[in-house]
Amino acid sequence: MKTINSKQLRSSVRVRSSLETSGPAVVVGEVTEVDKDTFWLIVNAAGDKTVVLDMYTQWCGPCKIMAPKFQELAEKYLDVVFLKLDCNQENKSLAKELGIKVVPTFKILKHGKIVKEVTGAKFDNLVAAMEDVRSS
Repeated sequence: MKTINSKQLRSSVRVRSSLETSGPAVVVGEVTEVDKDTFWLIVNAAGDKTVVLDMYTQWCGPCKIMAPKFQELAEKYLDVVFLKLDCNQENKSLAKELGIKVVPTFKILKHGKIVKEVTGAKFDNLVAAMEDVRSS
């Protein structure tokens, strides 16, 4: 899993020619850890790609069960951006903004908007919701 904090994100952004896209790098094929400072930057940089966010906590048993399955999805669906957000005290404001009530919660975004949500460790429901958004 690759972790990007706000300091690393700022240092990875560079001036590019007008022919190149600008903004933070969007990584596919792996799960990227985000925080309150990097989440929206990466979601916006994803453009028209589907984004799947795993909202978890360190102490959550079902979250730990879903983590390796979520990583497998990231390796399989290379047209989707997979993000993880630790809903700890530091990221509480973003978790509240995103409307989390239970963990794990998976938010599926398209064009910067939440279009689907799956709560709990329901892997089949997550795959179905993600594929539904990808095909729309």
